[in-house]
Amino acid sequence: MPPLRREDLGPDPIAQFRAWFAVAEREVPLHESMTLATADASGDPDARMVLLKGVDQRGFRFFTNSDSTKGRQLEQRPRAALILYWRELDRQVRVRGAVEPLDAGESDAYFATRPPESQLGAWASPQSEPIADRAVLEERLERARERFGADPVARPEHWGGYLVVPDEIEFWQGQVGRLHDRFRYSREADAWRLERLAP
Repeated sequence: MPPLRREDLGPDPIAQFRAWFAVAEREVPLHESMTLATADASGDPDARMVLLKGVDQRGFRFFTNSDSTKGRQLEQRPRAALILYWRELDRQVRVRGAVEPLDAGESDAYFATRPPESQLGAWASPQSEPIADRAVLEERLERARERFGADPVARPEHWGGYLVVPDEIEFWQGQVGRLHDRFRYSREADAWRLERLAP
């Protein structure tokens, strides 16, 4: 990749993210995959892969079961970090910020776009809880099918969206000899400060 220079970056990190994301969408399989890092009540860190399901000036969106481990952690400590890594482009974006639950309307609207099997799966899986075997899931899935029949599958109350409101967004581009280019946007009131970081 050519060097990433300060003049290559705009003043708005969300617009900059969208530009990089558009390139990743064309070039990278599962470009929307991202690591979501959280911490539990005692401060122990945790991380897993989720899918980015939207970004705007408010922040970055993902959806999950709020009774899951990550849901409970976000209730206890409503802050998170995200990493989107695009190996094919030798780029990554790091995000840190506060986390807010999305309102029911936004969660309902997204849930309605999911495939029916995924909608039923949200009812079937007691996410993060121990289960005896796969038969437990299959039985719960069948009960969900019977419950809704041919009717639209309603969103479970325990399933919804979260918004990561960024305090910091870092753009990283790999370079030869590990002298990578790193630029961090930090929120200052209603503006963003941009600075280069050492690799």
